Amino acid sequence: MKIEIANYQNPQDRAGIVKLMAAYALDPMGGGEALPDAVLANLCDALAGEMGAISLLAFDGDSAVALLTALRGFSTFKCQPLLNIHDVMVLPEYRGQGLSAQMITQLEAYARRHAYCKMTLEVLANNIGAQRVYERCGFAPYQLDPEQGAASFWQKALI
Repeated sequence: MKIEIANYQNPQDRAGIVKLMAAYALDPMGGGEALPDAVLANLCDALAGEMGAISLLAFDGDSAVALLTALRGFSTFKCQPLLNIHDVMVLPEYRGQGLSAQMITQLEAYARRHAYCKMTLEVLANNIGAQRVYERCGFAPYQLDPEQGAASFWQKALI
């Protein structure tokens, strides 16, 4: 297996990202619903236009089997950029081989080289397997003061 930074203009990388995001969306941990064709058709171009977006692809030969996409954010408390891991997806038949941890480790090296202050991510409460991977990679629930508790991720849909 090889893991590399995706090139959003490369046809093989584009096809891998689209294939894996389509599979991720259909997975219960990805919502269980197909992504619209327009999203899949425009995703790589949109990511290419996002400053600081980075995707890592794991390949088994020429076939993309795992994906991690992170987006640049900003920490006001550190006054430095951060990387938010937005998607981590491994095809079911490749799970349990350490690909998620390898991609996270590679992303961390990238983040350190580019002076990001931290990496963040969201994980569903029932995704225990992913939580274990993230804990082994050094992630923990976010809190400023243990007496105030851990932060939770909220959203408000606008479209």
